[in-house]
Amino acid sequence: ENLSKSIDGVKVLDNVSFIVGREDKIAFTGNDISVSTLFKILAGEMEPDEGSYKYGVTITKDYFPRDNGAYFNDLELNLVDWMRQYSEEKSESYLRGFLGRMLFSGEEALKEAKVLSGGERVRCMLSKLMLSSGNLLIIDQPTNHLDFESITAVNNGLMDFKGVLLFSSHDHQFNQTVANRVIEVNPESFYDKLCTFDEYLDMRENQ
Repeated sequence: ENLSKSIDGVKVLDNVSFIVGREDKIAFTGNDISVSTLFKILAGEMEPDEGSYKYGVTITKDYFPRDNGAYFNDLELNLVDWMRQYSEEKSESYLRGFLGRMLFSGEEALKEAKVLSGGERVRCMLSKLMLSSGNLLIIDQPTNHLDFESITAVNNGLMDFKGVLLFSSHDHQFNQTVANRVIEVNPESFYDKLCTFDEYLDMRENQ
């Protein structure tokens, strides 16, 4: 409700308000900095200058940031121990199961977290999301650094996801097949429509 935020003296969010339904999968588009800032606020990683937000009592959320460096840089952990940070169940076989789904099997699961490529980091972050079992996911550009096959797998997984999804992606197919609602966020404007992504594009073009 009425979220506003300025970064380095420049307003990136201006009086943003919306209500999320329990079956919403919302594609956020518009200004990338505005969208990422909104997601950081909703994930609790940044404070708004004005406004507030609240979640329902049954909500458990997890967050996939666009910049995941803070989760990996300078960490002296292998991937099993990296996953253990985010898991109540600490056994290696359990954690290797989640890593294996993201193609980290055998010795791959013992790689050092700090030496991973961009695509490998994304796969780890996706493993972390699966581990959390959150019913509300905030996902900022999950398709960056992934190959086509991996993008398709993530796409299919989020289509099947039964919870609430707030996400941004530059992949058209991803937006069209996952979202049932589109919110456009810019520093000077806000637009919210219950529609497919293609319907949103048609309406914006006609406007």
